[in-house]
Amino acid sequence: MTKTAIWCRHAGDNIIGIGAEIPWNIPSDSQKFWKMVEGRQIVCGRKTYQTFPPAKLEGQEIVVVTGDENFEVYDKKKQLTVPDVKVFKNWEKEIYIAGGAQIYNAFIAGGVNKLMPEIIVDCVFQGELLPGLCGEAAEITPAVKVMEKQYRQITPDYELDEVITRIFIRKGEFVDQAVLKHLLTVIDSQSPRLAGTE
Repeated sequence: MTKTAIWCRHAGDNIIGIGAEIPWNIPSDSQKFWKMVEGRQIVCGRKTYQTFPPAKLEGQEIVVVTGDENFEVYDKKKQLTVPDVKVFKNWEKEIYIAGGAQIYNAFIAGGVNKLMPEIIVDCVFQGELLPGLCGEAAEITPAVKVMEKQYRQITPDYELDEVITRIFIRKGEFVDQAVLKHLLTVIDSQSPRLAGTE
């Protein structure tokens, strides 16, 4: 089983959300995410699940991590809830980790070797955050620090609409080449490489 984490974070502070909102509006980044996960199993927290567009939820395999035993998923045939990320230590299916901050940090910076994803798709928004948003900022600095130490970048930098995208793989880990090819195909089809990057 291959675990892939996909995120978009703000350059400099690693913020991925403010309150219940993503603090930027980049349709191309959202399109890239949904192309990567289409037909594959997503893992996310309850709050992230509730921000997904209803049209994207129908028929999509999703595992929602929540302590709320009464939480109801949109599609009971394809979606389910689990109480904790620890259940993924021996998960047999390929998964795509989609946030929020607590989920990313638990998988990557939680200190459990079997939970750490083999692949991270690191998207970094270079622009300004949207003004006027209310709520607590969610950031993934613990996960990013682990990525910088224990993963290596294997792609050039790609840029589209102020978002730089790159792929990291965990040092010393086998990476499923079919998964990697799928991710690269999506990124290559959408984002031009930055000049001077390898």
